[in-house]
Amino acid sequence: MRTNRVLWLVLAMAAFTGCGGGSNSASTEGTAPPPPQSTPDSGCNGSCANAQTFLGTPDVQTVIAQAAAEAQAQGKPAVIAVVDRVGNVLAVYKMNGAPDTVTITSGRNVTGGLEGLKVPGELAAIAKAVTGAYLSSEGNAFSTRTASQIVQEHFNPGVLGTPAGPLFGVQFSQLPCSDLATHFTSGTGVGPHNSPLGLSADPGGFPLYKSGTPVGGIGVAADGLYGLDPNVMDKDRNVDELIAMAGTYGFGAPADRRADTITAGGISLRFSDVGYSDLASHPQSAPPYSALTGALMKVPGYFDGSAILAGTAFGQTASGVRPDTTLYAGLDAFVLDDGSGGNRYPPKDGTDGANALTAHEVQTIEEQALMIANRARAQIRNPLGSRARVSISIVDTNGVALAVARTRDAPVFGIDVSLQKARTAAFNSGSYAADVLQSLAPANYFGDSLDFANKKATFTTVAQGNLGDYVSAVRAFLGMPSALTGNIAFTDRAGGNLSRPFFPDGIDGNPNGPFSHPLAQWSPFQEGLQLDLVYNAVALNLVGYLSAQGFAISADNVPAATPFCTASPHLPNGIQVFPGSVPIYRGSTLVGGLGVSGDGVDQDDMVSFLGLYNAGVQLGGAIGNAPPAMRADQLAPQGVHLRYVQCPQSPFLDSNADNVCDGK
Repeated sequence: MRTNRVLWLVLAMAAFTGCGGGSNSASTEGTAPPPPQSTPDSGCNGSCANAQTFLGTPDVQTVIAQAAAEAQAQGKPAVIAVVDRVGNVLAVYKMNGAPDTVTITSGRNVTGGLEGLKVPGELAAIAKAVTGAYLSSEGNAFSTRTASQIVQEHFNPGVLGTPAGPLFGVQFSQLPCSDLATHFTSGTGVGPHNSPLGLSADPGGFPLYKSGTPVGGIGVAADGLYGLDPNVMDKDRNVDELIAMAGTYGFGAPADRRADTITAGGISLRFSDVGYSDLASHPQSAPPYSALTGALMKVPGYFDGSAILAGTAFGQTASGVRPDTTLYAGLDAFVLDDGSGGNRYPPKDGTDGANALTAHEVQTIEEQALMIANRARAQIRNPLGSRARVSISIVDTNGVALAVARTRDAPVFGIDVSLQKARTAAFNSGSYAADVLQSLAPANYFGDSLDFANKKATFTTVAQGNLGDYVSAVRAFLGMPSALTGNIAFTDRAGGNLSRPFFPDGIDGNPNGPFSHPLAQWSPFQEGLQLDLVYNAVALNLVGYLSAQGFAISADNVPAATPFCTASPHLPNGIQVFPGSVPIYRGSTLVGGLGVSGDGVDQDDMVSFLGLYNAGVQLGGAIGNAPPAMRADQLAPQGVHLRYVQCPQSPFLDSNADNVCDGK
């Protein structure tokens, strides 16, 4: 591979996404484990973050020292990463003897995709830390084990005959190739930053809290695996999770905000299979950071390795997320900041011709969606009766972001995901979708061999995925030779129906949807169209990272470089396949997409659908949802109707109204 092909990728890094671990790693129980930490109830509901709530350098040192002491007690040297709430990497610490790599595996004997790849352990640790930080808020504390529970083909994993996890596919977000993610230069800067492995569900990643508000996350790589937990009905003693849990001592999530106090679809979520009383060492007895014998490590594109950093305070300009002061009056809205007080995504005109959305229409849609969110009862937040907290993105049919705004304390992961959802709805509903997919280069699946002693990396093609095959598959599945040419309006719920390894979702033994691989070839690391679209950028990012670390690279069938995650400008941060979006129409003409993410998926559906509907009313019918006859729920492949949106029952805090989306 030519050097100049990879140099531009150095800052993008290794975009390996995946769901995480759950291996029953060997671990040691101490003879006198510590009592559970006293973790007070939060008392916070979105307003506790202020200029003083951030991880200081001494805090990061304490977190690392506590984790390292447990790793020493377990006899499992670790790579330990700490990030702030918007993904600034504050430290990556490698203990002597820690594994150089982790192997991505679902344990399902699947070939291709990300299965079997070895990636540097520091990338896994950062991804876990980012996941703990990004999935959490003052209203909910989620871990990478929570993520594992909600991204697999069944919810709960291992329980046959149940639908896929509510955030099925979220692992392929926050990618280093995303046009929304900000990139490291030096020190800390405005977020949200990318994650080197997307969102991880490998146990060993937790959020970190101070004064009831999340201030970052910790991630650990010690056992050499990057997998998933296929069965949440048992309890594992995962060494990565034990080490990370020790690191959270004094910075633990409030007891009444942890995932295990929250339900989704009536199912209790999981936070951790271990607690402080399971540790082999007492965190308060950990030697100080100055006594550790490992070292900070340089991670090009994420951390320069010279010194531990202090984090940014979330909600302040320096974090990249701050209160809106001009556009959305009275709506308690937040926007993305460029670090100098400028809104990165203020409402603007569309770029796609005479029917393009105007800046005024875009602002009206954002306002109406924010109003619905502020009235809506949250699904995955405590205390009960909290408002929904979401991010809201609007795009035109070219995939250009026309506006991004948020409600207070929405989890950070929803920023990138809401933009993915908006673009996915517009793309799948566009007249160009089939032509674009048929024109893209195949996904070139690699196997790799990393020789750290001699700084050599070899990538060998193990299989390929032809993106045009998905067009043929969906047309045959729907019995519609003209599918994906703009004749059907697709939401992410409808497209997600077609993206599961069973159709209908959760009916074991049924064939796969046309955007998914069959179950025998499927895993969360090799799932179908969603990964295939971004795979080549993922592979090139890994090559770029290793090159920046001084590795000599040998590779066959190297894919062409692309500016962002896909070779299509319509999808620069990839697609998403769980609910929370609608395409935007002017009459029967597609003009864009609206995506919402951050709370329960039914709430996300409602905020997008009703927000657009109410904006249309406000604008005298100039724009709105797709005409009913065009909506994907008119289709019934295999005798089963697709779903367009699914709004929650009795969703509002200020009204007893029910069936609020019917007839609209």
